[in-house]
Amino acid sequence: MVKELFDLSGKVALVTGGSKGLGKAMARGLAEAGADVMIASRSEGELKKAADEIGEGLGVRVIYRVTDMGVRGEVVALAEETCARLGKVDILINNAGSNQPQAIDEVTDEAWDRILELNLTSCMSLSRAVVPGMKERGWGRIIHISSVLGVGSKEKRNAYSATKAGLIGLTKASALDLGPYNITVNCLCPGPFLTDLPMSLLSEVEKQAFANRTALNRWGQTKELVGPALMLASDAGSYITGEALLVDGGAFARAL
Repeated sequence: MVKELFDLSGKVALVTGGSKGLGKAMARGLAEAGADVMIASRSEGELKKAADEIGEGLGVRVIYRVTDMGVRGEVVALAEETCARLGKVDILINNAGSNQPQAIDEVTDEAWDRILELNLTSCMSLSRAVVPGMKERGWGRIIHISSVLGVGSKEKRNAYSATKAGLIGLTKASALDLGPYNITVNCLCPGPFLTDLPMSLLSEVEKQAFANRTALNRWGQTKELVGPALMLASDAGSYITGEALLVDGGAFARAL
């Protein structure tokens, strides 16, 4: 029974930001569970290498499309190409995102608009594009990658936290819209994970502070998000919808 719950044979997954980090790890997990996978990001070189690694040793199709998720036309084209080449989209993981730390009195219109478009609007647009097919088939999984900084925050994370909190609100509303069609919508809210984005933005002191805040006193490894993603993407999570699941090493267990 356990094997059947997590079996994704015959399913098609679309993972944005899938060329590295959490996106790549989740894409590999979906492929190992039997799904065909489309990954998207802006770098063709990274995508080609990632697609080869994600599909290595597996009998599934793994393809890619160079896509700027900050451009609405490209978001729609990504959905269309996935359906054209793989036949459908059963599982959508909206993972692409970025961060530009600015205090509230330093936020520029350009930075705000760019982060909002990439982190929140693209998730709405891509979900909107794939939902009709999910409704027709009576099965679907949408997983938005939010953040612990969508539940709490820290200094200079105004645009980032606003968009990640927005994903949680979008999740709850969409879950109510789509529940009657056997489509679940959930958020994963990762805490400190060892990926390029936080590693490039944080000082060594900040990195240690994040580790110290967790109950486990360490950063998460990318593979540690794969299990939660597989649960929400498969029949194992069929009665979970409208939820924001913290995967944070126990950071929010700490009151002070």
